[in-house]
Amino acid sequence: MLDHMTFRVSDIEKSLKFYEAALTPLGYAVAHDFEHDGVRIVGLAKDGAPDTWLVARLPETSGAHLAWRAASQAEVDAFYKAGLAAGGRDNGAPGLREHYHPGYYGAFLMDPDGNNIEAVFHGQ
Repeated sequence: MLDHMTFRVSDIEKSLKFYEAALTPLGYAVAHDFEHDGVRIVGLAKDGAPDTWLVARLPETSGAHLAWRAASQAEVDAFYKAGLAAGGRDNGAPGLREHYHPGYYGAFLMDPDGNNIEAVFHGQ
């Protein structure tokens, strides 16, 4: 099951205006708007946790970001190990990322085309 998606955008104000307009009829609204490591991040949500994120483009990454929901930390660890063995590149070893929220445990890999993929366990 997909957990969330991230779009890296060159003009976050322009993109936010577009996504707010397009997704409001579907019940979405801005749920988070913050900076992390000097980068503005906006999360849009419908009925709870954000699943659509806009991130000011980061020069060290490109492409899309997709995250799959894992049932445990062990599944996140296995995703990471298997992805590395299959030629993925490390983009964040398995671990807690509590700046997202308490209990957020994820691992990140770059696929062969430069897409940032993730497995995430939200705790409990």
